[in-house]
Amino acid sequence: MKTFTLPDLGEGLQEAQLVQWHVEPGDLVQADQPLLSVETAKAVVEIPAPYSGRVVRLFGAAGETVPTGAPLLSIDTRQANEDAGTVVGNVTSGTDAGRDRPQPDEPAAISARAPDAIRALPAVRCLARSLGVALAGVAPTGRDGIVTQADVQRAASGTAAAPQALSGLRRSMAQAMTLARQEVAAATIVDDADIQAWPPHADITSRLIRALVVGCRAEGALNAWYDSRSMTWQLMASVDVGLAVDLPEGLLVAVLHDAAAHDANALRQALDNLRARAATRTLLPDELRNHSITLSNFGMMGGRYAVPIVVPPTVAILGAGRARDQVVAINGMPAVHRLLPLSLSFDHRVVTGGEAARFLTAVMADLARAD
Repeated sequence: MKTFTLPDLGEGLQEAQLVQWHVEPGDLVQADQPLLSVETAKAVVEIPAPYSGRVVRLFGAAGETVPTGAPLLSIDTRQANEDAGTVVGNVTSGTDAGRDRPQPDEPAAISARAPDAIRALPAVRCLARSLGVALAGVAPTGRDGIVTQADVQRAASGTAAAPQALSGLRRSMAQAMTLARQEVAAATIVDDADIQAWPPHADITSRLIRALVVGCRAEGALNAWYDSRSMTWQLMASVDVGLAVDLPEGLLVAVLHDAAAHDANALRQALDNLRARAATRTLLPDELRNHSITLSNFGMMGGRYAVPIVVPPTVAILGAGRARDQVVAINGMPAVHRLLPLSLSFDHRVVTGGEAARFLTAVMADLARAD
């Protein structure tokens, strides 16, 4: 009898929600056969069987949130030859998996799967089943035709939905914002970049990333991590930009590593690729962690200025609002120019106001260029 536990699903993720079991007690499974789907704060993944055998016991029900290291299920391998395939989770052996607490053995390996024809996360499918709603008849309102929890609730016979515990991205967002408010000494400065010289149909996000790199070169203090427990400050050599992506399920930060190494064309391709896989929650673990500074181009949706929230260990986030035409004074004469509002929040525990101002000035100077 072998029992394995919920593996480490990525840096800093301490729990996952059991979304759907693909097996039942008594089923014979083969190594690498999908056993269950789980939703973390970062992605929805399927966990395959580490070896062949017969399922004896499931340790959790769909909808439960379990911590890393908690037992998932036990398998009797005496009824099948053990397979040397990829081990997922931490494996233990014992005469009674229900009584013996599993102990760590080997690290995890996970894989992400693409969604089915009806575009809905497993958590949404689970909600639809519990409410008796057929997803095929639900009108999706999420981005790219994704059915959201709100869509399912509206279709549930007109009855009011019961309060639900936060899970996945929204749970992660709540935890991150709580930590930020408790820890960071936040300050924000705003200004307008004059982008009148830009050619028509310029790629705003690509220009913002290039300007962000220029700002980090001018003031490296904002491209850094800060550990409040040890009071240590680490200036980062590479500009790894965390891009805030708005999804129906919540806010996700996809990471563009070494942004300075991308030219304009490669940058746009990389951004399109990240956004597409963020929408389907199939980003790789390295594309979800270790960013050194954050960019939020919220102006694509609306708004002029904001107070972006710095999430530790990073120390700065740049927000860009919606561009507008405005009368400005040019050489003492009125003229209509295109302006891009910028909001820079920084952790005042380690970044000075002067450093933040010089960073923003460098960003604005690059954005003012025609090329």
